[in-house]
Amino acid sequence: MILRLILILLIFSCCKKEENFNKRPNILFIMLDDLGKEWISGYGASKIKTPSIDKLISTGLSFKNVYSMPQCTPTRVTLLTGQYPWRHGWINHFDVPRWGHGARFDPNLNPSFPKMLRNAGYSTCAAGKWQINDFRLEPDAMVKAGFDEYCMWTGGEGGNIKLSDNRYWDPYIHTKSGSKVYKNKFGEDIFTDFIIDFMKKNKEKPMMIYYPMCLPHGPLTSTPLEPNAPKSEQHKSMVRYTDHILNVLVKALDEIGIRKNTIIIWTTDNGTSGSIVGDLNGKMVRGGKSMLSENGVNAPFVINAPGIVPEGITSHALIDFSDLLPTLCDLAQISPDKNYEYDGISFAPEIFGLENKSPRDWIMALGSNPAKIENGRVKNAFNFRDRAFRDKNFKVYIDTMNKINEIIELKSDFYEENNLIDSDREDVFSAIKKFESVLRKHPSLDASPKYIKSKNSFYDIDSIELLKMSNKGKLKFNKTRIPLKKDN
Repeated sequence: MILRLILILLIFSCCKKEENFNKRPNILFIMLDDLGKEWISGYGASKIKTPSIDKLISTGLSFKNVYSMPQCTPTRVTLLTGQYPWRHGWINHFDVPRWGHGARFDPNLNPSFPKMLRNAGYSTCAAGKWQINDFRLEPDAMVKAGFDEYCMWTGGEGGNIKLSDNRYWDPYIHTKSGSKVYKNKFGEDIFTDFIIDFMKKNKEKPMMIYYPMCLPHGPLTSTPLEPNAPKSEQHKSMVRYTDHILNVLVKALDEIGIRKNTIIIWTTDNGTSGSIVGDLNGKMVRGGKSMLSENGVNAPFVINAPGIVPEGITSHALIDFSDLLPTLCDLAQISPDKNYEYDGISFAPEIFGLENKSPRDWIMALGSNPAKIENGRVKNAFNFRDRAFRDKNFKVYIDTMNKINEIIELKSDFYEENNLIDSDREDVFSAIKKFESVLRKHPSLDASPKYIKSKNSFYDIDSIELLKMSNKGKLKFNKTRIPLKKDN
């Protein structure tokens, strides 16, 4: 960590002639909702043009091998915590406010990178889709998680669906003033204006802005740029509007005078909805949301900062979303909170062009299929959720019995059409042994916190102790299961 920070500081010290380079950088993290590479022309899509995203790619650093998780919630909590879903417990997708089971993201029990950056002097802001707290129960949940200012779609709230379900036209949005409908407004415009206003007010201090967009997640809708788009074209128009918003934000950075000291990170939370078909490099690709296949978890990922980040470079480094917390801490020149255990590895040297190899030998994706609620607990179908690991050449699928049941040679089979599990090839055999060794280092029980709606606590003691043991690195890996109550 010390060596990485020294290298980062050297980069900035070499740029003293540029205004603001002696400051800690601003960070603008943009994450789209449900979009695979097959809808970004800069990644090889031909059914759409995304000029602003493409420019970000051509003038920045784009990545080929970045794993998100296959669904919204596991990705978002992994990003915030630097932990894999088996550790933080959010291994399924469930819409917290709508289902009303009391689930919540607890920034005291779980690490939170915005909280760390705010404590280190960053001004912090969030706008867009949060989804992992019920703002009716915790109006100040965003502040607790580390944000000075916020402007969030509430998510569909049980008992208030008619108003709260709207995230696009007439959106229902939560701020410090409370939750309300913004009549005749478009949600992403409200979020964008809020972010720009925040940047203007805080331009003299280092800023961290987290913008998890609502777009282009369904329901399909028209946009202000294409108000009359037919239903068949609305997904494309929604994607084009994300491109427009990126352009608006980049122009604002220029106008405010902070573009040269702002690192833009642009990505998505998982693949496109399975009902939507695009194309990638001339091949038709169905959306892979909720799936562990490459179209579900191999996310487009771009980093751009003129004069700081190398331009026009494509990286083949292996990265997954658990790596974002330590990387963001490195960019902010701080160390992660030592009270927690992390799974991620910083790739900050890669961002600054100081290394051309991945710090990782493998990456992982986990967290598919909706959950169900039993006895107040977010109940997974199995105690061990299926997952996928990959290195630069091979990818393995692990079933719910903790066994490898499929291996793909990605360098020659990107679309994953040939299972080599029965192959007698030596390299396949070696890869399987390697990933089996990785599996042995992971616990055989996924965390699954119980959420209880009460005035005092949302958790039962077993869940608290389980997550504390996980965060302190005290889980007994593959030796015994942590005893939980009978309703597990």
